Amino acid sequence: MNDPTTAAAVPLPPVVRRTSPLAIPFPARLNPGVEAARRHTLGWLHGHGMLCGEAATEEYDALRLDRLMAYFYPDAGPDELALATDFNAWFFLFDDQFDGELGQCPEAVAHFVDRVVRTMDDAPELLPEEPDSPLVSGYRDIWRRITAGAPRAWQLRFRDHWERYLGAYHWEAQNRTRKGVLPLEQYLKGRRDSIGVQPCLDFTERCGGYVLPRELHGRPPLAELRRLTAEVVIFVNDVVSVDKELAAGDVNNSVIILQRSTGCTPDQAVRRIIRTANARVDQFQQIAATLPATLRELGVPAEVHDHVAHYVTGMRHLMTGNLVWSQETPRYDATGTASVSSRPWAGLFAAADPGVREA
Repeated sequence: MNDPTTAAAVPLPPVVRRTSPLAIPFPARLNPGVEAARRHTLGWLHGHGMLCGEAATEEYDALRLDRLMAYFYPDAGPDELALATDFNAWFFLFDDQFDGELGQCPEAVAHFVDRVVRTMDDAPELLPEEPDSPLVSGYRDIWRRITAGAPRAWQLRFRDHWERYLGAYHWEAQNRTRKGVLPLEQYLKGRRDSIGVQPCLDFTERCGGYVLPRELHGRPPLAELRRLTAEVVIFVNDVVSVDKELAAGDVNNSVIILQRSTGCTPDQAVRRIIRTANARVDQFQQIAATLPATLRELGVPAEVHDHVAHYVTGMRHLMTGNLVWSQETPRYDATGTASVSSRPWAGLFAAADPGVREA
């Protein structure tokens, strides 16, 4: 028989221990199609040249990014989940391009971001001297699949959110080269775009087969709930990834900003950010509780009430799914932190266009 005293003495993994004070009360549900989606995305990454070789595949696969999407969209069908795992894989591989030297060069970052943004045009113009990197071709494939048959209003909003997300990489590169500490509120303004929550919430609508009316989507209380969702995800991500950011010499992290601006210790900064995240969750709960009455006052049709309820549930899935996956993945443990600047897929842009840093 196991000794319960001995079992209780086993230390928690550092990320789990660090995030244990977080109070995100929404239940986590895992989509049962996660393994099929995992296999699909591995094949998709190889097909577009974003993963090459057994070692790179094993390192990527160990991160289990597919599980993050399975937590985000627990009720998505097989095709929807496969598409979600593809664009999430692209998110992370794109993000990893900027952990090293490239992320310190704002002009080069802007160049690559522009090439990705142009793939969303109906007839993208690629110059003859611009080789098509695996990330650009992969993004083009995602864009075509994810917008196929989607209402025009949703496509325009989705594109706007993608452009904001991509443009935030130039903002982050500028932050790495600026002097002084960025104020926390100014950081949050840019980070709400770079965290990628808004495109993920757009996909919640796609999974539900509806498009929220623009006048409802862009005003309180939904706009406020989206902001709170994004900030909870930001603060959780910053708490779990602070060691990774420090190892990469990055400054785009609320824990680092708070520590440097106030002179507190790293542990104190983590505790303060966690308290802030918990306060955001409380605010979310309070606003969500009044939402049905607010919708009735606005005269919103009953069918749209159901769509809003699905959308708000999707926000909860994002908050709790991000936390649970962050506690599971090795991306933020000691091994993941040690390999932050040596990911086998980290040079995809440089390999396609090696002269851009000299521009």
